[in-house]
Amino acid sequence: MSLPPARDLDGGRYAIRFDALDVDAVHAMLSRAYWCRGIPRDTVAKAMANSLCASLYCGDAQVGIARWVTDRATFAYLCDVFVHEDHRGLGLGDWLVGEGLKHPDLQGLRRQLLFTADRHRLYARHGFEPLATPERGMEIVRPNLYQTP
Repeated sequence: MSLPPARDLDGGRYAIRFDALDVDAVHAMLSRAYWCRGIPRDTVAKAMANSLCASLYCGDAQVGIARWVTDRATFAYLCDVFVHEDHRGLGLGDWLVGEGLKHPDLQGLRRQLLFTADRHRLYARHGFEPLATPERGMEIVRPNLYQTP
């Protein structure tokens, strides 16, 4: 891939990288997210190691993440999209998802999937639509898994 995309916004120099990941910073962010509150650091590290991750940096600090679980041939699941609270409102989440979707390993896939409680418009701008056949889907859900002793 070419040089990572960068932007100067609100006094900060932001860059998206696929080759750098600060697991401690990602854990600190995700452990506050509604979908995985309290997630153990080891679980975050394992998930990141087995995924394609787009990391958002402001200078040397990781301030955002978007993670794709993918076989890099037919399918990808976008999850764990998070921008640190101090960096929101600048369009960084939209930029992060858009640049991530351009990654060579995400081209030519038959299907990409995601779930969101509140950011439908953001993802729609990138081509995501409601499930065409929701009656075909099934899931196992364990809410609050990380908060159970």
